[in-house]
Amino acid sequence: MKTEFVDVSETRKRLVVEIPSAVVDAEIERVTRTYSRAARIPGFRPGKVPVKLVKQRFRRQILHDVAHDLIPRAVDDALRERGVEPVDTPDIGEVVVDEGQPLKFTASFETVPPIDPGDYASISVRKPPAVLEADSVETTLKQLQHRMARYEPVENRATQMGDTVTVDLTRHAEGSVENDQHQDVSVELGAPANPPGFDVELSSLLPGAEKQFAIQYPDDHTIKELAGTSVAYSVVVKAIRRRVVPDLDDELAKDLGVDTFEALRERVRQDLLREADQNAERQLRVDLLTELSSRVTVEVPQTLLDREMDRRTEEFERRLVEEKIDPQQTNIDWNQFRESQRASAQEAVKSALVLDEVARREGLSVTDDDIERELARYAERAGRSVAAVRARVEKEGGLGRLQSGLRREKAVDFLLSHARIERG
Repeated sequence: MKTEFVDVSETRKRLVVEIPSAVVDAEIERVTRTYSRAARIPGFRPGKVPVKLVKQRFRRQILHDVAHDLIPRAVDDALRERGVEPVDTPDIGEVVVDEGQPLKFTASFETVPPIDPGDYASISVRKPPAVLEADSVETTLKQLQHRMARYEPVENRATQMGDTVTVDLTRHAEGSVENDQHQDVSVELGAPANPPGFDVELSSLLPGAEKQFAIQYPDDHTIKELAGTSVAYSVVVKAIRRRVVPDLDDELAKDLGVDTFEALRERVRQDLLREADQNAERQLRVDLLTELSSRVTVEVPQTLLDREMDRRTEEFERRLVEEKIDPQQTNIDWNQFRESQRASAQEAVKSALVLDEVARREGLSVTDDDIERELARYAERAGRSVAAVRARVEKEGGLGRLQSGLRREKAVDFLLSHARIERG
C-alpha cells in the first residue's frame, strides 16, 4: 500500500492512499461470492448464478462494499504506522475503485499539534484570600427570612400589591379564534413577570369578583408573539393570600434546625467562609488554565474549537430552559452569540490540550473508582440513584467526556503541586 502524508497546515493533514490492485481484486472476489450465495436471478437456482453475471448485475454495490471494507482499514493502518491520531473521523474523498485497478482515495483530517507545557515550576498563580463582604451575613439571614415566609388567607379586604391571588382566567389573544382557559392560577401582584398593567387590573378586587379587561403589550415585549398585540382577559377572583415574613429570632432559627438565632448567624458565617474559600480555589484554577493557554502558541484544531463553541451555546440554551425561558422566543441572534464565544472557547481548548499533554507525560489516569465517586456526586446533587445517573450518562455517550474531565482535573492538581502559589 502506498501512502503520502501532506501537511496542509499545522493542524490539517491530507493522506493520499493507493491500495494495490491485487488486494482490490481479492476483495472484489470475496464480496462477489457473498452476493452469489444470496442473489436471486430468474433462470438460476440460488447459489448457482455465474460469477460474471453477479459482477455485472451488482457491480455498483460490490464496488461500494469493497471500498467500504478496505478504506477504513487502510486509513487505520496508515495512521497507526505514522503514530498520528485524528481529532475526528477523517473525511474520505476522491475515491477511485474498479476491478484490475488500484483503489485510490484521500483522507483529510485534523490533528493536535505538538504541545509543550514548559517548566511546571515556572507556573506562578495567586490564590486570593477567602474574605466575607461587609454585609454578606446579614444579607443571607434576610434571604433565609424571606425564604421561610408563609402564606395566610385574606377574607375581609380587597386585593392589594404583594398579595397572591388565585383566579380562574380566560385569555383571548388578538387574531385568535379560540379562548385560552386556566383554572386556579396563582398571581403574585407586583411580580416582575406579570404582563404590563396586569397588577393594576387585579388590584382592589374582593373574593368572588369578576372582571374583564384588555392588556396592550408594548412593541418591544420579550415574547415576540405578544409584542404590539392586545389580549383580552376575563378573571374570577377565588382567593387572596398574603405573605407573612417571620421575625429574625430564635423561633426562625429552630425552624432551620439550630437552637438560637446567634447559632444560626454563626452557621451562616461559616457557610459563607467555606463558599468564599471554594470561590478562591476556583479562581486559582481559572488563573492556572489562563497561564497554561498562554503557553500554546500553535494553531488549535478547528474541529475542537467548533465543538467547544457549540458546547457553550448549548449550555446557555439549557440555562434559559431551566429558568423557564424559551430560547426560540428570545431576541438572541444565535449565530452572533456563538461567534462571541470564539475567544473564550479558544482559550479553553488551548488549556485542555496542555492538560492532556501533561496527563500523557506524567502517566495520569482515571480509575473505575474515580468514575464511581464522580457519578455518586452527580447522583447526590440530582437526588437520584447512582445507577440511574450512570445509565443516563452512558445513554448520552458521556462516559468518555467524564473520564477526560477527571483526567484533566488530575493534571490541574499535579500542576498546582509544582507551581508557585502566592497567597493573599
